[in-house]
Amino acid sequence: MMPEKINQFDAKVALAHLWMAFIAIFIGATCGLFQGLVRGGVVVLPSWVSYYQLLTAHGVLLAIGFTTYFILGFLYAGMSRTTGTFPHHLRKTAWLGFASMTFGTIVATGFIIAGQATVLYTFYAPLKASPWYYIGLALFIVGSLVTGFAMVFHYFGWRKQHKGQSTPIFGHMTVATIFLWAISCIGVVVTVLFQFIPWSFGWVPTINVVLSRTLFWYFGHPLVYFWLLPAYMAWYVVIPKIIGGKMFSDSLARLVFLLFILFSIPVGAHHQLQEAGISQGWKYLQVCLTTMVALPSLMTAFSMFATFEIAGRAKGAKGLFGWFKKLPYNDVRFLAPFIAMVFFIPGGAGGIVNNSAMDAMVHNTLWIVGHFHITVGTPVALTFFGLTYWLIPYLTGRKLTPLMNKVGIIQTVLWATGMAIMSTSMHLMGIAGVPRRTAYTTYGDHPTALNWLSGHFASEHTMAVGGALLFMAAMLMVYIVLHLSFWAPKSDETEFPISEVASDAEHTPKLLENWKVWIALCFILILIAYTIPVVDMINNGPGSPPIRTW
Repeated sequence: MMPEKINQFDAKVALAHLWMAFIAIFIGATCGLFQGLVRGGVVVLPSWVSYYQLLTAHGVLLAIGFTTYFILGFLYAGMSRTTGTFPHHLRKTAWLGFASMTFGTIVATGFIIAGQATVLYTFYAPLKASPWYYIGLALFIVGSLVTGFAMVFHYFGWRKQHKGQSTPIFGHMTVATIFLWAISCIGVVVTVLFQFIPWSFGWVPTINVVLSRTLFWYFGHPLVYFWLLPAYMAWYVVIPKIIGGKMFSDSLARLVFLLFILFSIPVGAHHQLQEAGISQGWKYLQVCLTTMVALPSLMTAFSMFATFEIAGRAKGAKGLFGWFKKLPYNDVRFLAPFIAMVFFIPGGAGGIVNNSAMDAMVHNTLWIVGHFHITVGTPVALTFFGLTYWLIPYLTGRKLTPLMNKVGIIQTVLWATGMAIMSTSMHLMGIAGVPRRTAYTTYGDHPTALNWLSGHFASEHTMAVGGALLFMAAMLMVYIVLHLSFWAPKSDETEFPISEVASDAEHTPKLLENWKVWIALCFILILIAYTIPVVDMINNGPGSPPIRTW
């Protein structure tokens, strides 16, 4: 039997991570607002802050800070709920990881604010930040791994005490997510510790640019699935309970997460299709492997629609799509993740475009920024928001009132509307050739650039409007978090919703819990995809001295 209520000491660990996530949202969204207004030519920044400082802070705090803190808080709470209270020593380990992450966040953000780390989210060499910025990033990553492995050890402790039993599905998904994160972090840890820090301190004169970018994208692409897998966890495990249904298949869900470990890591070079230092053959191999990532996503789509239909028909739905009307759209705990799922459909389609010959046309344009926001900024963020409406009350002993449910629906619609306007505009502008990573400019009043600023839908002004709506939604979400944390009515009734598996589902094979097999297969694919090109980069990659452009 799973414990219904979380231990108060475990709740504090989870809450600390969640509150840090929304502090990152507050700062990162504020930077994003001014970034959009500057790009749209609406405001002019004071001399002591630059557009690229805002762009760096926005990317780092939202893409790395918000997501990682939220994921670890959600996973920690779910592990305590499904596999029991954490032992004291593992709870201390989690606090140690949190302390390292937070200190690293403060250091890295401080150097961005000080203008010593204006290198954007990807920190491409040869742009050089202060070495302390890279040290801050390293502390953040190490801290996240410390907390993550506290959960992994807790999972294996449960297995040891329950030999012969199938592990809770939430625990299985958590371990898959942490393993994916740990394996993918190898790339960024290697490049930061052995390339960027020595180079930025001046201990070595040059950095191997192509190798540094390859190691970053070895990390950067599976990072997307580190964001997505907790959202998938919510879709598989939480949503069926909220809609009054059951999980379609335990085996399918476990297999999906294992396939993501296999296919999301050895494909980072598809972000480097325009990189001159990688041969076409190796790019082609990684494009082929990338196509395989669509398989577990399609399996998830099938599973979710099956869950919706079965739940709807159990409530009396008739006809081919009658079940669609039975879904609880007036419950923000369902509405936010459901809209997130809908947004992931065009987001996934855009990813296929980026993995094709069309990448040559859109790679350095706003199309990529629009794709990133519609793929992560909505499926991930809105799912996390939907989780927040019950997760924080569960941890604080409070409840989501009908009034706050309505406020949450407003927040969800506002976020979805802002994202639809902004990302659609970005996609259209990208097709028109509007570059990314660029502040406001008219390019010497060139007619084409002036057309980008005009009043039609695909314009910088329209993009700024969408960004403003997103900022309003983010600030409303911060208020909701404060309300649910401190002001909502006290209640012991809020649950951590974990769905049961459908009674006619197939038995889960033991192979799906044999981690040695799946991790070994993952490393085999990584060695196939990266060994030869990385050795070639080490031997022949161009070196560059540090460059500062601001």
